[in-house]
Amino acid sequence: MNNLLKYFPDCTQHQLSQFEQMDSLYRSWNAKINVISRTDIDALYERHVLHALGIAKCIEFLPDAHVLDVGTGGGFPGIPLAVMFPKTHFHLVDSIGKKIKVVRAVGDALGLKNIKPQHVRAEQLNSQYDFVVSRAVAQMNTFVKWVDDKISPVNNHPTANGIFYLKGGDLTEELSIFPKAEITPLSTHFSEEFFKTKSVVYLPLN
Repeated sequence: MNNLLKYFPDCTQHQLSQFEQMDSLYRSWNAKINVISRTDIDALYERHVLHALGIAKCIEFLPDAHVLDVGTGGGFPGIPLAVMFPKTHFHLVDSIGKKIKVVRAVGDALGLKNIKPQHVRAEQLNSQYDFVVSRAVAQMNTFVKWVDDKISPVNNHPTANGIFYLKGGDLTEELSIFPKAEITPLSTHFSEEFFKTKSVVYLPLN
């Protein structure tokens, strides 16, 4: 929580309260349905919440924008982003129903009115979005095939519609076929050791 204040000093008291509640909510649900590894639950804010908010260091989603979170798992990056951007609409999808059960319960407990959790594969969706976000659920070439038809052709942000993808490690080979991809090392925004090998990849898709 201290790091959240350090890196996002403009958070409102309501947002800070929502972020603070995440610890007990995820501990409680994780005891029933394992959505976060036991080694990571004690580092929830660094490895999950702050990691998710790395995307917020790269773009400010506009009110009424529509964002799809593919393979959301326990709600990352979608839930922290939904707290940070309360007027943006987030559609959180996962192919595993019990994970969506956790997402729905956490979202309800936090009072999030701007999320839509759904047990579905991204490939089955017919909607279009301003942006797609995710956290390393597949190689980029595979991921693009899942979502390239989900990107709206109408741009409302200064940044062209596309993907914001949280990835780790050396991305040179994986992104070699995507010359428009932009890599933002999270170490430029966050000083913790965890972020030294983490990046946000932005890929415009329209």
